Amino acid sequence: MKHIEKGVSLRHAPRDFLRDLNADNASTGLVAGILGLSVGVVHISAGTSAGLDSSFIMIWVISYLMINGLFGLFMPAYYRLPLPMANSIPGALMFAAVIPIVGLEAALGASLIAGAITLVAGLTGVMGIVMRLIPMPIVMGMVGGMLLSFGLNMVKPLESAIVPASIMILAFFLSARLFRKIPPLVVAMLAGILYLMATGVDLSGIEATIRFPEFIVPEFTVGAFLTYGLPLAIILVGMETPAGVGLVKGMGYKDAPANAITAVGGLGTMVSSFFNLHSTCIAAPMTGVCASPEAGSHDKRWVAAVIAGAIFVVAAPFYGYVVSLLEATPRYFISIIAGLALMRVITSSMAIAFSGKKHEIGALFAFLIAASGIQILGIGATFWALVLGVIVSAIFETKDFEFIFTRQVANKSN
Repeated sequence: MKHIEKGVSLRHAPRDFLRDLNADNASTGLVAGILGLSVGVVHISAGTSAGLDSSFIMIWVISYLMINGLFGLFMPAYYRLPLPMANSIPGALMFAAVIPIVGLEAALGASLIAGAITLVAGLTGVMGIVMRLIPMPIVMGMVGGMLLSFGLNMVKPLESAIVPASIMILAFFLSARLFRKIPPLVVAMLAGILYLMATGVDLSGIEATIRFPEFIVPEFTVGAFLTYGLPLAIILVGMETPAGVGLVKGMGYKDAPANAITAVGGLGTMVSSFFNLHSTCIAAPMTGVCASPEAGSHDKRWVAAVIAGAIFVVAAPFYGYVVSLLEATPRYFISIIAGLALMRVITSSMAIAFSGKKHEIGALFAFLIAASGIQILGIGATFWALVLGVIVSAIFETKDFEFIFTRQVANKSN
C-alpha cells in the first residue's frame, strides 16, 4: 500500500461538504450527474444491438449507477479532489458484444481478472510512474482531442435547432457577464427548460420502475479473458486513468493520485463483476465538468463530484423513469449543457498542449488521434493518442525529452 497516495480523511467529509457547498459546485455537479445518467443510453443501445435481454440491460445500467455512484462518493470525499467515477464506455461496447459469444458469467469472470490486473497496477505504483514519464503537453493534447466532440456537439444544434440552441448559449454568456453570482450553467439550463415547457414537450410516455443490482457468480475461462478481459485491462490502465488524471492535472491539481485512481478502479471492477457490471474507473468527461472553473474555487470543486455520485446512487433504482425522461428531452439539450460546461476545460488543455513550445508535434498528433475516435486492435483512441504522441515526439522532438531527463537528474543531485 506504500504507493497509494494519502488523502485528507473521511472523518469530517460530511461537515466539509456542507461548508464548501455553493451554487457553482452544486450546479456543476448536477450537470456532471445528468451527463453520467445519459451515458446509460449507450449501454442500452449497445445491449440492444447485441441482442441482449432487455431485463438484463436494465440491471446492467442500474448496477453501473449504483456501484460507481458509491465509489464516486468515496474518492472525491477522501481526496478532496474532483474525481467522479463511472465505467469504461469502450469496455461497455466490448462487454455487450462478447456476451453472446462467451456467455454472461464468463464475460464477468474476465472483468474480474481485468480488475485484479488494474488493482495490481495501482498498488505497485506503475501508474504513477507512467504518468510522470508522459510529457504534459502530450497528455493535454489527448485530453483536448477527447473533449473536442463535446464542443462540436454543442454548436451543431445551431444548424438543426437554432432557436433553442441560440437561447441556451446566449443565456450562458450573457448571464456570465451580467449575473456573476449566478452560475451561467444554471441560467442556460433554466432557459432550455423554459423553452421546452413553452413548446410543449411530450412527457406522457414516462414510466416509473424500481429495481436494484442483482448478485451473480462469475466464471473463469481462458477464451473470455483473451477475447475481452485482457483488452479491458489495457483500456482501464492505459486509457481511462491517463485521461482522467490528465484532466485533473490540467485544471491545476498537481497531486492527482494516479495510483489510487487505478487501484480503486481495479477494486471497483472486481466488485462490479459480481453485480452484472463490467468495470469501474474515473469518469473523464465528468471529471472535466467537475474540475472546470465553472465549479468555483479549486479547493471546493470536489463537492461537484460528490453531488454527481449522489445523483447516480439516488437515480439508480429509478433508471427506467430516468430513461423515459431523457428520451422525452431533445438530444440537443444535454449536448449543449455538456459542451458549455467543458468549454473552459477544452481551452485550458489546448493552451497547455501548444503554448509551451515543447512536444508540440507530439501534442498535435495526440490531439488528432484522440479527436478521430479511431480504434486499433479494439483499443480506444485516447490510449493510442498517448502512445503514438510520445513516439512521434521522441522522433521529431528528441531535445525536449533530453531536457526532461536532464532536469530530473539535476533535481536528484540537489
